[in-house]
Amino acid sequence: MKKNFEILLNYIKDLSVEITDAKTLILSREYFSKYIMGINIKSNHLENENIEVVTILNYKDPGERNSKSYFEITYATIIKIINKNIEKEELERIILIEVQKEIYPKLEKIFLGIIRDSGFPNLKLEKKIDFEELYKSKFN
Repeated sequence: MKKNFEILLNYIKDLSVEITDAKTLILSREYFSKYIMGINIKSNHLENENIEVVTILNYKDPGERNSKSYFEITYATIIKIINKNIEKEELERIILIEVQKEIYPKLEKIFLGIIRDSGFPNLKLEKKIDFEELYKSKFN
């Protein structure tokens, strides 16, 4: 199948690492196995018919503890749609699946590296994100 988009560029748009003090780091390390990854994907039309795809990852403690750490990266990808007569559903699939499949390995590597370098050297994600499955679940 021919690709209907081209990635023009991508970059870290925003980055947040919140570890308020050494006590928070120590407590966060204790509960780090309970942290969960969240993902949000947005898009904005730009001039010249380009689209900005914004992928936001966060890694946070869902518990009610007072001392916890928080990590978030906002990663922007500028794409150009090759077929100008593309259907809305196909455009959604490109933004929510195809672009994500292409950028996610690099984005995950950057994000996990930042978290590890922030004091959590043993972080490993066991479950990979299945963007096709996420897309399907959006409509169920």
